[in-house]
Amino acid sequence: MKKQCLVPAIFFILSSYGQKIEQEKPNIIYIVADDMGYGDLGVYGQQKIKTPILDQMASEGIQFTQHYAGSTVCGPSRVSLMTGKHMGHSSVRGNPKWTATGNPIDIKSEEITVAEELKRAGYRTGVIGKWGLAEASDESMPLNQGFDYFYGYRDHGTAHHYYPEVLWENNRSFKTGNSTMEKKGTYSHDTFVGKAKEFVNTNKSKPFFLYLAFTIPHYELTVPEDSKEQYKHLNWDERTLKVKPNEGYQHDADGNATYAGMISRLDRDIGDLLKLLKSLNLDDNTIIIFTSDNGPEYDTNFFNSNGDLKGRKRDLYEGGIRIPFIARWPGHIKPSTKTEHISAFWDFLPTVCEIAGIKPTDATIDGISYLPTLLSNDKKQQKHEYLYWEFNENKGPIQAIRKGEWKAVKYLNKPLELYNLLNDIRETTSVADANPLVVKEMLDILKNGRTENLNFPLKFHEKLNKKEND
Repeated sequence: MKKQCLVPAIFFILSSYGQKIEQEKPNIIYIVADDMGYGDLGVYGQQKIKTPILDQMASEGIQFTQHYAGSTVCGPSRVSLMTGKHMGHSSVRGNPKWTATGNPIDIKSEEITVAEELKRAGYRTGVIGKWGLAEASDESMPLNQGFDYFYGYRDHGTAHHYYPEVLWENNRSFKTGNSTMEKKGTYSHDTFVGKAKEFVNTNKSKPFFLYLAFTIPHYELTVPEDSKEQYKHLNWDERTLKVKPNEGYQHDADGNATYAGMISRLDRDIGDLLKLLKSLNLDDNTIIIFTSDNGPEYDTNFFNSNGDLKGRKRDLYEGGIRIPFIARWPGHIKPSTKTEHISAFWDFLPTVCEIAGIKPTDATIDGISYLPTLLSNDKKQQKHEYLYWEFNENKGPIQAIRKGEWKAVKYLNKPLELYNLLNDIRETTSVADANPLVVKEMLDILKNGRTENLNFPLKFHEKLNKKEND
């Protein structure tokens, strides 16, 4: 059983623009897109896809340019977000079934999540959308991990479809009436938007934490026609993706218009959520964060989804793990702020703990609060010695380190690749031979910066590496 802690006092102190203020604890909404690239938003350089709401959100808040996902695929990235631990210490380091035994590994019941931390600080907690961390058993369902409410996909496989025939509400599954293969019924994203509004309305009189885990723009690529309309007459190539009748992804035929339409629909609906907060007089006391869980899966060339970065989903180059991050909190975060502070998913837990006026329960977490950066108090911002990732699917095992201006990528039984990101953001030329001392330092971190995990060994596993990508 997890330990229960006393709820602290209702008021706490924050630094706003460098000045001390006292107020009620703010509501926290954390929105995660699924497989959205660093370059998929206008404010990050996107030229084709229209994202006016998120661009406006950046102009009213802060934009991080060096924020990183927990992993380069969904499951482990979200565990890192929930627990404050990087891939060297996480209990989950790969997607379901990408394990030594082939059996899925869930978040452990004894792990303290963001939701549990905020519960003891008096927050009402909810997750809407994709959970994906209870593949093996009911033990890791959201209501057993500190959430008061859950609506959405329990597992990854179901979350690959936007017209699911089964969804979950709290601990019970129900039939939706949809036809997955015919793509008929209610578009799941729209349902999640509605449930998010319900959650806000229901909990408007108390501090709440909403983890809004959208599945856009993850495969399958499909969206209602109204979201494609602005892109249908631009003479774009359709880029038709393969569809297997009665199985697998049921992509729309016009892939480029569909991908753009999915992201614009997401952008539009975030705007509706912002309007709701304003109508309820919650806007000034709500911090909203928008980000993605890893790099892009869809074709990166047409939309330049990874910006100037090398790689994509399932890579540990920058394009696979560097992600957009925008935060808005009127009266606290200075408008039109941009920061190069190096941060990652595992920093979210200590950040919200500081916002809520509590300390993390687990002293061994890897995260560092980025609240000082949010509040433009850079002198008080602690910095990471390094960031660490490891990954073992069909290209693996791979390890990576970000340490200041340096980036190291190491494939099993291959020499370490070393890049200076200040001079080579695209990671085009390894400078390992010219920097032997840095290489030695990186190799030491790769060896000592992790703990062994028998479910996710750092060795080539023939059965593991022959599996089809999840």
